[in-house]
Amino acid sequence: MEWLQKHILTAIIFLPSIGALVISLIDSERKNLLKFLGLLFSTLTFILSVYVFVKFQSEKTGFQFVEVYPWIKTLDISYRVGIDGISLLLLVLTTFLTPVGLLATWDSVERRVKGYVIMFLLLETGMNGVFCALDMFLFYVFWEVMLIPMYFIIGIWGGENRIYAAVKFVIYTMVGSLLMLVAIIALGNFAAQMNGQFTANLEKLYEIAPKIPLKAQALMFLAFTLSFAIKVPLFPFHTWLPDAHVEAPTAGSVILAGVLLKMGTYGILRFSIPLFPDATFIFLPYIAVLAVVGIIYGALVSFVQPDLKKLVAYSSVSHLGFVVLGLMGLTIESVQGGLIQMVNHGLSTGALFMLVGMIYDRRHTRMIEEFGGLARIMPVYATFFMIVALSSLGLPGLNGFVGEFLILLGSFKSKFLGTSAYAVFAGLGVILAAVYLLTAYQRIFFGKVTKAENQNLKDLNLREIISLALVLIFIVWIGIYPNTFLRKSEPSVKKVVEQIEKYRVGVFRAQR
Repeated sequence: MEWLQKHILTAIIFLPSIGALVISLIDSERKNLLKFLGLLFSTLTFILSVYVFVKFQSEKTGFQFVEVYPWIKTLDISYRVGIDGISLLLLVLTTFLTPVGLLATWDSVERRVKGYVIMFLLLETGMNGVFCALDMFLFYVFWEVMLIPMYFIIGIWGGENRIYAAVKFVIYTMVGSLLMLVAIIALGNFAAQMNGQFTANLEKLYEIAPKIPLKAQALMFLAFTLSFAIKVPLFPFHTWLPDAHVEAPTAGSVILAGVLLKMGTYGILRFSIPLFPDATFIFLPYIAVLAVVGIIYGALVSFVQPDLKKLVAYSSVSHLGFVVLGLMGLTIESVQGGLIQMVNHGLSTGALFMLVGMIYDRRHTRMIEEFGGLARIMPVYATFFMIVALSSLGLPGLNGFVGEFLILLGSFKSKFLGTSAYAVFAGLGVILAAVYLLTAYQRIFFGKVTKAENQNLKDLNLREIISLALVLIFIVWIGIYPNTFLRKSEPSVKKVVEQIEKYRVGVFRAQR
C-alpha cells in the first residue's frame, strides 16, 4: 500500500496500458471477456483517481503526489508527474468517462472487439499522462501518444466517411503539435541562455519564461495557444470537429467531447497564461472575441442541423467558447467557472452522445426528422434526454448553470477584459442553447410519429440506464453542491490569477 501511495499517479497512467497488454493475450473470439476486462481495468483506474481526489489537500497550492525520475539528464528532461487542483478535476473526469463510455456501448461494437478495447485503454493512458505531466517533453510525448489510438478508433470503428474524418483529425492536431514542439525547444533554449542549462521542468520554466523578452514571448504564446485552440476547438479552427464526432463510434465521441477537447483549454490555463503573462495581456482581447463568436456561431449552426449528432457536436464549439472566455477573464470566478465548465461539458455532452448512440443503435439513423413521439414510446429514454439537455443549457440546479454563472460573473467584472460587453454577448449563447436543444427535443419526443419504425422501439435496458444514471449523479451533485469540486481547485486557480495580477500592475517587471 505504501508503494501505491508513492507511485499512485504512475499507476493511474499506466494501469490501462497493463490492461491492454493483458487483453492482447486473450483469444479474439471471447468478446464478452475482452469487454469485461476493459471495463475492469478502466474502473480500477477510476477508483485510484477517487483515492487521489479524497487524499488531495485542498489548502495547498503546489503540486502533489509528485514523482520524479531522471530521463535525459543533460537536457534536464525527466519523468516528472504530479497534480494540482486544476489537473485533479480533469484527471477524475477522464478516468470516470472511460469506463462509463465502454459500459454504455457494450453491445454496439461487435467487430474487432479486441483491438477496440485495447485502443481505448491506450487512449486513456495518453489522456491521464497529459493531465499529470510536469515536464514539457513528457507532456508532448503523452499528447502525441493520445492521437494514435483515437485515429484508429475513428478510422476503424467509425462511420461511412471514417477515413476522411480520422485523417482530418490527425492533420489538424499534428499541425498544432509541431508548433508546440518548436515552442518547447525554444523555451528550453531560453532557459539555457538564462540559467546555463536546457530544461523541460515545468516548475523551473514557470520562473524563467516570464522573464523572456516580449517579442519571443509573443511568438511562443502564439505557438502554444494555436496548438491548444485547434484542440479546443476555438472558432475558426473548429472544422475538424463535426466530421470527427459524426464518424466516430459512440464511445469515441464521448471521450472526444468529454476529455480530448478539454486538453486545449487545460493547455491554455496550464501553459500559455502562466508561462507568458506579458503576451497574454496582448492577445487576451482577441482570443476573448473569438470565444464569444464561437459561442454564438456554434449555437446558431446547432439550431439548423438536421443530424442530431452534428447538433451536439456544434454545441461543443459554443460551450467551449464559454470556457475560453472564462480563462481570458482571469478572475478567480471566471477561471473557476471555466474549469468546472470543462467538467460539466464532459458530463453533459458525453451523456448526450451516449443518448444519440443508443437511439442510433435502434433506428440506424440520426436524422431528427426521422423521429417523433418518442416520449410515449420510450419514456425512460425521454426522461434521461430531458435532464441531460437541461444540464447542457444551464438550468439552475444542474451542473451547467454553475459553470456558466461563474464565467459570466467573472467576465463581467474582469479588469483584463475591460468591458462587460463580452459577458453580455456570451449570455446570448445561453438563450440560443435553450432554443436549439428544446426545439430538437420537441421534434423528437413530442412531434408527430411519421415513421412506422418508431412504433416498436425498445426503451433503455438496465445497462444503459446504469451508465446514464452514473453521469446524472454528478450532473445533479455539481448543480446542487459544487463546492465539493470547487474547493479542490480554488487555491491553484487563485495562485495563477494572483500571479497574473502582479504582472498586470508591474510588480514582477520592476523586479527584473
